[in-house]
Amino acid sequence: MNHLKLICFAFALTYLIGSCESKKDINRNSLNSGSQLEYQAIGKMNKEEFWRVIDFANQQAKGDEQLFENLVVQSLSHYSPEGIIEFECLLAQQLLDADDFKIMAAQKIIEGSITDDSYLYFRCWLICQGRKVFEETLRNPDSLATIDTEGIVAEFEPLLYYSTQAYENKTGKREEDESFPRSVASARGLSYDSATETKGEDWTEEQLPALLPKLWAKYN
Repeated sequence: MNHLKLICFAFALTYLIGSCESKKDINRNSLNSGSQLEYQAIGKMNKEEFWRVIDFANQQAKGDEQLFENLVVQSLSHYSPEGIIEFECLLAQQLLDADDFKIMAAQKIIEGSITDDSYLYFRCWLICQGRKVFEETLRNPDSLATIDTEGIVAEFEPLLYYSTQAYENKTGKREEDESFPRSVASARGLSYDSATETKGEDWTEEQLPALLPKLWAKYN
């Protein structure tokens, strides 16, 4: 009888240990996938908060575009509809700030060609690399030579739609009107769709090796 109890106790202990280890594995896998990660808003949406959202998603997604989207939209759910609108306005401002002939030259070297749409999507991709990379690139576009673009297209159009998606989720609205983030940003003069004046001096292809020597050496 005592022998039987000992066997039952050993079986129960083994099951308990195995169950705990399985839970640890599940929690560890969930954490690695990002499902357990939660963004915490600090205050109202401003430039600092904008970059906290982008950097959080960039660091956790590690190149997973779908996870990046989920994390940005989820993070924006912590803000009011007005905060989501501000995020869109700040996004538009960053895109306008990056509208520079040297940024355009960097894309030309990296991708080999440029269109109006691809130039916009390239700047979206640049923002998705995080604040440090973005601001350093604005100071010195040749610094992009340190970024690994092997096997990827350095464009990211989906970033343009996250504010709309988050706003729809927050408000329940489905038909866009003048209250939607992009319309509000456009009304403030923050439109990346309209023709704007690109900063700096235009270039010819013959000037590219001297203009951005590190990038040129890497891709040519």
